[in-house]
Amino acid sequence: MHGVVTGCVAASFVSRVRARLGRDDGFGLVELLVAMMILNIGLIAIMGAFVSGSTALRRASRVATAGTLADQQMELYRALTYSAIALDPLSVPVTAPYSTDAAYISTQVTQTCASGTYTSYPQCNASRTVTGPDGHTTFRVDTYITRRTPTGGRELKLVTIVVRDTRNLTGPVLARQASSFDQSTGS
Repeated sequence: MHGVVTGCVAASFVSRVRARLGRDDGFGLVELLVAMMILNIGLIAIMGAFVSGSTALRRASRVATAGTLADQQMELYRALTYSAIALDPLSVPVTAPYSTDAAYISTQVTQTCASGTYTSYPQCNASRTVTGPDGHTTFRVDTYITRRTPTGGRELKLVTIVVRDTRNLTGPVLARQASSFDQSTGS
């Protein structure tokens, strides 16, 4: 008889569990919680995409501005005669990052700026700081001028322009541009 009572209790328990599982009580709350969790995951992914896109746009803007500044600096040398392509010796820094750049050699092409002080004439200035168009970002424009003589050729002046973000001078270079100038330049 004891087995029959136990069987009845078990059958009663199973039938109560089935009845409970058959009802919809509480399922709306569980469904709502699951839906909110899925929505949160989607929103976090979208926010991450916006942050990543914003960072990429800021970097692209800095790189584009740096490229424009390098072009402007190089155009100053393209407008000069060969003999005038030089840096004022007082403007050449001997500290990093200028002196640690691959374009640096201790014998830069220098001469006193004929037009006045090197601070007034960017073509004479080896290193200057320029504010970007946004009014907040500042760039360091470094110019290196060296002499090169190709085998069997005439002496050339190699002008290299390097633009860095002043907030991270030891970080990656934003723009690098080099051009050779022949003795017939500007004549």
